[in-house]
Amino acid sequence: MLSILIPVFNEQDNLQSIYDRLLAVIIPLNLDYELLFNNDGSTDNSLAIIKGFESINKNVKFISFSRNFGHQIAISAGIDKCKGTKAVFIDADLQDPPELIVELLAKMEEGYNVVYAQRSNRKGERFLKKITAKWFYILLNKLTKINIPLNTGDFRIIDNKILEHLRKMPEKHKFLRGQIAWMGFKQTYITYDREARLNGQTGYTFRKMARLAIDGITSF
Repeated sequence: MLSILIPVFNEQDNLQSIYDRLLAVIIPLNLDYELLFNNDGSTDNSLAIIKGFESINKNVKFISFSRNFGHQIAISAGIDKCKGTKAVFIDADLQDPPELIVELLAKMEEGYNVVYAQRSNRKGERFLKKITAKWFYILLNKLTKINIPLNTGDFRIIDNKILEHLRKMPEKHKFLRGQIAWMGFKQTYITYDREARLNGQTGYTFRKMARLAIDGITSF
């Protein structure tokens, strides 16, 4: 089974689009699948929309938090609950194209445990965000012997071996891309052009990005 883990925070205007595009990708593959949405304390109509998907599609599941706990915790909850032997992490804002899942799966079939998506171009992102992200990864790679690739986020596919190890890791302040890189095993990447958000404003504020950076440098 393939699990698609989709953290959601105030994405009511994008949910129908990502749902439709995911189904358009997955159904032709003729795979057992689940779409696992994690409502991370949304204050808009996101949860109601997700419940609507669940009511018409038995392959849709959801988790709903009592408040906003953050992106990494949302993905981690999906890791704990998903049933698949492979899992894809993808955000609901459609900056990362669902159609790339076909390529991620094909690359994994070559014998890799992890295939991550590396951004060759990042549309709709301000210069300050791009340069601070680059500095952060340069600093992190100087502080550790673990190579965390530049221009990657959490958009990737992992197999059951990686899922099992992540479930056993006790970190309370998650930095998943670091934890996965630290494990080793066979890892590779594909490249793509990242799009701008389809609708709405990012939930990843400067404060949240700073918190992720601090977790990456201290906890990880």
